[in-house]
This record gives sequence, structure tokens and C-alpha cells, in this order.
Amino acid sequence: MEDILRGHPEISDVAVIGVEHEKLGEAPRAYIVPNTKTLSEQAVQEFVKEKVAPHKYLAGGVEFVETIPKSASGKILRRLLYEQYKLKFSRSS
Repeated sequence: MEDILRGHPEISDVAVIGVEHEKLGEAPRAYIVPNTKTLSEQAVQEFVKEKVAPHKYLAGGVEFVETIPKSASGKILRRLLYEQYKLKFSRSS
């Protein structure tokens, strides 16, 4: 999924995590570093829908961020993204 999203001309970096979803059990959620100010969540969703099966749609949502957390070796720190997600959505419920 990340490779597909990196193919979008307005995305400079991306990370995808699995988040809880009431109907699907788990759904992909994308964290995107855009390289333009015009990129919208709808544009990202449509881009993905043209390239993947329905169960891989970004039903967990899209969030625009300034940077993707990575280790010193360049590995995406998905655990940190998941912790941020849990904090953000536990406060809003």
C-alpha cells in the first residue's frame, strides 16, 4: 500500500498502519507527507480506489503530517503512529 501511495505525484512520504474498524475489524490508515498544499483526503482515497481491491481502501482514514517517524536506520516507527492514533481517538470518544 505504501508503494502505491508513493506513486502519487503529490506525496513525498507515507506510512500505513492498521487501525480498529467497527465493520471490518481492522482497516488501513495512511499518514501522508504531502509535497503540495492542494492534496486532499478525497484525492488520496480516489487514487487508492483505482489501484486496490475494496478491502484495501483506506477505511481507517488519511492524516496529513509533516514527517513520518523513523528509526536511525530509516525504518518506519509504526508503533509510534499507532500510539498517536489511540491517544487522538481515545480523547474524542
